[in-house]
Order: sequence, then structure tokens, then C-alpha cells
Amino acid sequence: MTTTTQASSDAQPSVVEGSLDTVHLSVGGMTCASCVHHVESALTKVPGVETAAVNLATERATVEYQSGTTGLTEMRKAVESAGYRLLGVSTGGLDDAVGERELAVLSYKVALAIGTSAVVMVMMFVPWFMDNAGFRLEFLFLALTTPVQFWAGRHFYVSAFGALRHGTSNMNTLIAVGTSVAYFYSLAVTVAPDGAAIRSVSGDTYFDASTAIVGLVLLGKLLEARAKRRATGSLRTLIGLQPREARVERDGEQRTIPVDELAIGDVLIIRPGEKIPTDGTVISGSSTLDESMLTGEPLPVTKRADDEVYGGTINGNGGLRIGVTQVRDATVLARIVQMVERAQGSKAPVQRLVDQVAAYFVPMVIAIAAIAFVVWYFAAPSPSYATATLVAVSVLVIACPCALGLATPTAITVGTGVGAEMGMLVRDAESLERLHSVDTVVLDKTGTITLGQPTVSRITVLKGTEDELLTLAASAEALSEHPLSEAVVAAAAERGLTLSEAMDFEAIPGMGVRATVSGTEVLIGNPALLDGAGIALPAELESARPGETAVYVAADGQVIGFVAISDRVRDTSVAAIRALQRQGLAVVMLTGDGEAAASKIARQVGIDRVIADVRPDGKAAAIAAMQADGARVAMVGDGINDAPALAQADVGIAIGSGTDVALETAGVTLVRGELAGVSAAIGLSKATMRTVRQNLYWAFGYNVLLIPIAAGVLYAAFSDGVPTGLHWALGDEGFLNPILAAAAMAISSVTVVTNSIRLKGFKT
Repeated sequence: MTTTTQASSDAQPSVVEGSLDTVHLSVGGMTCASCVHHVESALTKVPGVETAAVNLATERATVEYQSGTTGLTEMRKAVESAGYRLLGVSTGGLDDAVGERELAVLSYKVALAIGTSAVVMVMMFVPWFMDNAGFRLEFLFLALTTPVQFWAGRHFYVSAFGALRHGTSNMNTLIAVGTSVAYFYSLAVTVAPDGAAIRSVSGDTYFDASTAIVGLVLLGKLLEARAKRRATGSLRTLIGLQPREARVERDGEQRTIPVDELAIGDVLIIRPGEKIPTDGTVISGSSTLDESMLTGEPLPVTKRADDEVYGGTINGNGGLRIGVTQVRDATVLARIVQMVERAQGSKAPVQRLVDQVAAYFVPMVIAIAAIAFVVWYFAAPSPSYATATLVAVSVLVIACPCALGLATPTAITVGTGVGAEMGMLVRDAESLERLHSVDTVVLDKTGTITLGQPTVSRITVLKGTEDELLTLAASAEALSEHPLSEAVVAAAAERGLTLSEAMDFEAIPGMGVRATVSGTEVLIGNPALLDGAGIALPAELESARPGETAVYVAADGQVIGFVAISDRVRDTSVAAIRALQRQGLAVVMLTGDGEAAASKIARQVGIDRVIADVRPDGKAAAIAAMQADGARVAMVGDGINDAPALAQADVGIAIGSGTDVALETAGVTLVRGELAGVSAAIGLSKATMRTVRQNLYWAFGYNVLLIPIAAGVLYAAFSDGVPTGLHWALGDEGFLNPILAAAAMAISSVTVVTNSIRLKGFKT
């Protein structure tokens, strides 16, 4: 085992506060990565908007803007001018009413388009209709398909024209151009008088193709929308946990009120089997609570007087009276939802590649379609005009920027949602992507490997009595949040000692505290604190034993003794560390404790490398040194002392029982407060990024393979004629049926979303 002692400067990270507001907007009409780019561009051009990130999977835009300089009206105009719909402010990713209406309308359009195309196909290919109609069926086809083209397919035109106004294009441009070519060509053939030039080229119409393309693309969008709702199901489940009403005790009587009307200090009456409406503290009663929906912990947790409870958890068989401590957006559940929303609305670095490709994809496809039309107009067998038209339509329709746009956000959405269900909260998509590539996990000791509930094991006194030293120390430590301070205060409480009020209190990170107690200047901490104050440790003072941490106490510049504190290793730490090592990760302990105490704990849990005696800024420096050597580091900690290191690491992982500073700094938060969650979080990250890669391989591979086929490259391969069994797909000469092109395009995007949903089966 290697042990390193390290120190560093007193420099502290500065905090810059901004005045930005954030709003989440529901955006309708987006279909591909190009749409994402267009909406983001439109929003960022609004004066006062700083950033805009759009998630295609959740159809939400997260906008940061300068308060008072712009608002929803300006954002709505920008979105709508780009050819999309701003449906309003997102209500936590649910938007159920709007979503259900959109799905219902889409279902009607799919039914109309598919039904109409089926009727047209039957009438075109069954000779009886042609022989007994008594009129030219093309006029009937025109009447039937026009509503499909311009009502069911209206969105394609609206979005395409919106993009055109901005000098750009999107997937809807491809569909609008492709179906319009087939429809208007058929219209020209239909209305042209006998003998006209256009009818002499080909008397065939393609109303069936244009209608089927609209229907199949819309069917793909319908299946995709339903799949995306499943992808966001984890967040929807979290949001649905909180009950809408609460039973409160006011003015001596019980009444039921909406949860939004609860106030801090209200007393809740919780019956067996009911959900806890909001965060609070048990006043009286005892029961077991199911907290699995928040923490992933399957076993019920016993709650008694003074214990904390959380909104959304489920009461067992006991009755409880609870004092409300947090309401609305300040509750643990609300903060978890906000964190998941933020993660799902963010972009992973890999998405940048997709965004760059999407910017050129649609224009490139249009260019390929135009080139293919020209080539086959001159090279195809007669009627070459019809063949060239079908080839161009197939190229336009088969291209699928939808799959490219959905490949990353759907996987991130499902992955972060699954993580939330398991008690692993990811701050943003970048953290999730980085986590899969870490090769070194650095662990804080106190509260991470150990329980973080140290106890006083013994007291050594040079002057006065144990009670006098403990009273002085506990009085000074009472205002500190550090676990060692809590142990000192708890020991004083066990002895029934009366504490004095501390004045001029100062917490010195990584060293201890300074305060004035009853006129006595008190310093409590490690030797570095005393050395910095010019106070030497007496030679006769006994040293701390292995596994103990000595908290030295100095009064008015003189050391009067020390309090020995020890902590117990978590029952799950050994198994959790072995799981990390089985994943091929290097595990390092990084702690401010002395070498002896740190090494003893490291041996117990199987860690070979220890960096001890490190102050908070020194922890960040130690991680920076590892990174300089090429390591990709995940730092796991739970206290304010760990915040600089969490920020420095490639990914910071905070134990959920830690301070708010640690939770805000970390990229991942483990709500259960168990070290075992680190291995699970890394496993989830690997599974998510594996799914992203699969999706991108499929999306790119699909387009690389099928666009050339749609462009007619198989014509040369079938110089002797297309085998009979392939006529339904490639006709007589190897040209892809545009209807199959539409079906393939729909299948591609649905495949990507469905593959992402498989992440819901992730197990630790």
C-alpha cells in the first residue's frame, strides 16, 4: 500500500453569481436534428437570451435569458417564425393534455392517409374498377388524395416553409418536396388532355405513392411519439409521486387542502397507506415508510419522532403527525425532478457531431436527389421522366435525419430517468458521458467509506478535567457541520454537560474551528491548525492510536489535551470497492485524516493507495496531479471539504447525505448515500453510452446504405432483370419503390427510440 502526505495553498475557489432566469418550453413540430438546430438558433437570436438547448426526445427547450429583457412572447414569435409551435411553459416534462391532443390528431391523420392510400392502391391494381368505373379514375384519386396531401401533410409544408424563410431546411423539407413531386406530377398527368406532351411521356399517376408516403411517415411519427412518452416515463413517474391534497391540523381541527397551499410549520396528519404530501419532521407516532421511489432502497425505513420524512414516500401501517419543513419547489422530490429535467434537457458532447452533420444533411440529400433525377432522366429506360421522378422521391423520403436527431437524446433521457428511479441523479448529459470513461475512482474517507458518524473513543487531558475540556470543545464545535464536530457535541450531550455560547466562530476548512467561549479563545483541530497559530504540541502529549483521529484543543494559546475520535466502516464499503476494482478501476483514498488512521481504514476495505493529510484545496490539487498523469478521475465525497475536489474531477459523485454545496458541485448524486451506487452509476453510464453508439451506428449506417439504393445503384446489378421475388420492392429494373422508402424511414427512427427504451431493463 502506498501512502502519500500532501498539502497545498489556502487558495479558495471564487463563486460568481449571475442574474439569469431559466424557463423550460414545450416545442411542437420538431422531427429531426435539423429542427433542433433551427429552434436553438431562433431562440438564441432573441435579444436577452443567453443560451438555448433543445432536446428532441422530450420536445423541450431549456432557455437561459436575462430577466426583464425578454419574455415568452418574444420566444414564441422566434419559434413560430422558424416554422415550429411553442406550446407553452413545460410543466415538468408531463404536458399530458397537450400530448394527448397531439397524439389524437396525429392518429386521425394516420388513419386518413393509410386508409386513402389503401383504397387508391386497390382501385389502381384491380382491373374490375378500371373496367367498370365509367370515368377516368385519376380524377377520383385526385379528390381522395388532396385532403391527405394538404391536411394530413400540412405540417410538412408549414415546417418546410418556415425553414426556407431562414434559408435552411429540415426533414420536413425532404418529405414536402418528395410527396409534392409525386402529387403534382400525378396532377399534371390527370388534368392534361389526351395527346398532351406530359401524357405521352407516361400516363401513370403516383397518387398512391404520395398518399402512402404521408401516411407511413406520420405512422412513424405516431409510433415514435408513443415510444418517446415511454422514454420519459421515469420522470413522469417521479412527478406523479406527490399527492395533490394534504390533511392538515389547523385551529384544532383537521381539514383537507391542496398541497400547493401548505406552509412551513403546518401539521400533517398521515394515515396508514397514505403518501407523504411534502417534506417534514415527525412530531409524534411511528411507522415504516417506503422510500424506494426516491432512493431506490427496497426495504422500508422506520420513522419515529424527530426523524425526517420526504414528500412522495408511502406510509406503512402506523399513523404520523408531521411538521412541514419544506414546500413546493424546495422539497427533495421537487429538487430531484428539477435535477432530472436539467439532465434530460442538456446535451452530451457526442451530440455536437450529430449537430454538425445535421446542418449539412438535408441540403446534401436534396442535392443527391437532384443529381439522381438528372442522371436517370437521361440514362433510365423509357419512360425516363417517370423513373427519374420516382428515384428523386425515393431519395428524398428515405433519408432519415430523425434517427440522427433521436440517437443521443433518447438514450440520455432514458438513462437519466432510470438512474433517478435507482437513486442516482445525474446533473447533466456531459457528466453521464464522462462517467463511462473514468479509470480512477477517488474516495473520501469520512462519510463515504465510513459511516460518517464518528464517536469519541477517549479523551486525554493535560490541564483540568475531561468534562471541562469536553465542555469547552463542544461549545466551540456546536456551530460546525463537520462530522468530527458532531461527535464532540454528541459526547458532551451524553454526559449531560451544559454548553456555553460560542462567539466569533470560524470554520477553517481542512483544519478545524476557532471561537471564543466564555472569554477564552479556543482552537480545535489538527496539528496544522495549531502550527499556523504558532502553538506547539507538548512533547508529553500522547499520540492518537491507529484508526483514531485526534482533535486537539487549545485554550488561550496553550494545548490542554485532545479528543480521540474513531469512525466505523460502512457494512457495504468492502463489497462496493471490490465491485469497482472488478470493473478495472483504480481506487484511491483521499482524506484529510492522518496517515495512521487512513491506512488502517484502507487496509480494512482493500484500498492500496492512500493520499492522507490533505486539506480541501490540496484534494483538488491531488486530483489535478492524477489528471496530469493521464487519469480520468471520478471523485466521491459528501462534505463541504470535498466541493473543490468534486469540481476538479472529471466527474464528481456526491453521497446524498452530504451538504448542499457538495450536491450542487457534483455531476452525480447518490440519494441513498451508499458507496455501492458508484459502481452502479458507472455501469449505467457505460450502458447508456453503448446505446448511444448503437443508435448512431444505426442512424449513420442506415443512411449510408439506403440512400445510394434509393438513388438507383442497384440498376447496374440487375442488368439481366430483377428476380421475381424482389419486384415488389425494386420493380423490374432495380429502382426502389418510394412507398418502401417511406416505410424504411419510419422504421429507422422508431428503431432508435425502441433501442433506447431497452435501457429501462438496466440492472446493477
